[in-house]
Amino acid sequence: MFINYNSNPVDAKSYDTQRLRDEFLSEELFIADSVNMVYSHIDRVVAVGICPTSKPLKLDEFVDKKAFGTDYFLQRRELGIVNLGGKAEVRCKGSTYQIAHLDALYLGKDEQEIEFESLDIDNPAIFYCLSAPAHHQYPSRIIIQDDAKKVELGSLENANARVINQYLHPDVLPTCQLCMGITHLQPGSVWNTMPAHTHERRMEAYLYFNIKPAQVVFHFMGEPSETRHIIVRDKQLVLSPSWSIHSGCGTQNYSFIWGMLGENQTFDDMDFVDMNSIR
Repeated sequence: MFINYNSNPVDAKSYDTQRLRDEFLSEELFIADSVNMVYSHIDRVVAVGICPTSKPLKLDEFVDKKAFGTDYFLQRRELGIVNLGGKAEVRCKGSTYQIAHLDALYLGKDEQEIEFESLDIDNPAIFYCLSAPAHHQYPSRIIIQDDAKKVELGSLENANARVINQYLHPDVLPTCQLCMGITHLQPGSVWNTMPAHTHERRMEAYLYFNIKPAQVVFHFMGEPSETRHIIVRDKQLVLSPSWSIHSGCGTQNYSFIWGMLGENQTFDDMDFVDMNSIR
């Protein structure tokens, strides 16, 4: 498990390219037959990559219990899961969920004995998970992609036509604080979230995917008056603190899983940045 400590925006102004990547980017989250964790002190978020191929993987066997101070991972946490691979099964104590490509699963506080297994070894599952501290036990539930709330935004004229799929969202199911969804940019569109915004009340995590070989996404971050960028490739994760903008521009259209946690769950509670003032 990699532990990531929070960064001060004043300090981040002086980071060079490698330091920015070290602080905010996870390049190798998904490794076959492994559970990889990034535990960030930015709102205590935990990002997890799980890739069962030849055998099932039990989550708690990969958890550093001392780091969390609990007997099992979800004793004080909730978990959102999205499957980027083939058909799979997630088992908990007393429950079994079958999850297809781009389906999601919410596991509430106190779920135990969590196990992940691919159902097709030739097309294994690729699980991306995001976890937040939780104070209440809400029911676990699968959310197939057709059940996600869909919001169309942008236009081809501005190269930002996109469909937002809200999976873990107050209009779909209750959670303590975790929100998750998937945004797909339409062919011919490359920009996400511009004009840029921040939300001091929530951090955000971006897991980029559907980026073809030899294509990249420029993830823009930093304070509005001190913007920086990180070049991101397929299935790489960027953690965005609340003080930072989080906007992307690709060399081609792409997709990403966004996840948020913090003070509220109001999706459109954003502090937009005037395009005349961003630098």
